[in-house]
Amino acid sequence: MDKMNDLQTDSSIFSSLLLDWYGCSGRDLPWRKTRDPYKIWLSEVMLQQTTVAAVSAYYKRFLVRFPTVESLAAAPLEDVIDLWAGLGYYSRARNLYAAAKMVVEQFDGVFPEDAEALQQLPGVGRSTAGAVSALAFDRHAPILDGNVRRVLCRLFALQEPPRSAKAEKQLWCWSEKITPVENVHDFTQAIMDLGAMVCLPRKPLCDECPLVELCQANALGLEKELPLKQVAKQTPTRYDVALMIDHGDRYLVRRRNVDGFLGGLWEFPTISISAEDDSEQKSRQLLGHLNLEGSGKYVGCIQHVYSHFRLKSEIYYKQIENLFLISEEENVWFSLDELQNIALHGAHKKVLAKFQKERSLNVFTPDFDQDR
Repeated sequence: MDKMNDLQTDSSIFSSLLLDWYGCSGRDLPWRKTRDPYKIWLSEVMLQQTTVAAVSAYYKRFLVRFPTVESLAAAPLEDVIDLWAGLGYYSRARNLYAAAKMVVEQFDGVFPEDAEALQQLPGVGRSTAGAVSALAFDRHAPILDGNVRRVLCRLFALQEPPRSAKAEKQLWCWSEKITPVENVHDFTQAIMDLGAMVCLPRKPLCDECPLVELCQANALGLEKELPLKQVAKQTPTRYDVALMIDHGDRYLVRRRNVDGFLGGLWEFPTISISAEDDSEQKSRQLLGHLNLEGSGKYVGCIQHVYSHFRLKSEIYYKQIENLFLISEEENVWFSLDELQNIALHGAHKKVLAKFQKERSLNVFTPDFDQDR
C-alpha cells in the first residue's frame, strides 16, 4: 500500500504526526486563548486574505471597542469601518457588521454551532464556518484556507490549478477525509500552522515538516513547483483626478457610500477620467462641481493596485479662502495630522503621502487662487 493510500485509509497517521508537532511548535496567538465563538469568528474574518502579523493589533483593538457581538451590532457602521481602516478588503468590515446584527436579531446573540448554519452569516464561507465550528465548538468541520490548500496540494501532489472547480472539489474531499472527529480544535490550528510556518509558498521547509514521509510532492521532487501557479489575468488600468482642497491648512474629504466599492471610507474629491482625457481640464470640471473656478496646481500622480484593477490618480492642489460656496452636508475638513488617523482608502493614503512629500520639497508653492 503506497503512502497516499495509507493516508486516505487511515487519517489517524496524519493526525497523530501533525498533533505531536503542534504540541511542540504551534503558534501562540491571541485568539487561541479563547473558545468564545464571537472572538474566534472575528479573528477568522480578519484573517481572510490577511497575515497574522497584520491582524493581531486590529484584533485586540476591536475587542476593546466591541467586546461582544451585541456591542458590535449596536455600533454605527461608520465606527466599524473607521476601526477597520488599513486592514484592507473592506467588504469584510461591512459583512462583519451585517453578520453581528444577524446573530443578535435572528439567533438571540448566540452563534450557531454547525458549519452549515454558520454559512448563513454574511461574509462566512465554508472554510470560515468550518474554522468557527471546529475551534469554538469542537465540531467535525473541515477547512480550506490558503495555508491548508497549499498543504493538501503538496501532500497529494495535486497537479491541477488549485482554484479550478475540479481541484476545489478534490481538495474539500481530502480535507474532509483527514479532519479527525476527536481533537478537531487542535488539529485545525495545527494544519493552519503547518502551512504558515513550514509548508511555505516559495521555499517549503521540508526538513522540518512532520509529514514529509507522507508528502507525495516531496517524494516526486515537486514541492517547489506545487501548487501550480494560476494563469495571470491582465489587470486593467483606471484613471482619476484627486483634489487636495486647502482651507486654512484643513483639507476637504468625503465619506464614500457605505454600500459601494470601498464603502464607508474617506477620500478626497475625485473624478474618473479616461486615459485620453486631459487631467487638468478634468480637474477644472471637478472644481466646477464644487462651485469653484480656476485651476489647481499639479502635484504629481500615484498608482495603486486593487485585486481587480490598477488605479492611476493625478493629484491637483487648490487653496481657497471662502467656504460658503461648498456644501457642508457631505464634506468634512481635516488637518494633515488628522488625515493620518482617519479611514482614508489605500489609494488616497498614497495621494496624501505624495502631497506631503512634494509640499515638503517646495515643488509647488501654495497660494490662493480666485474663488467664485
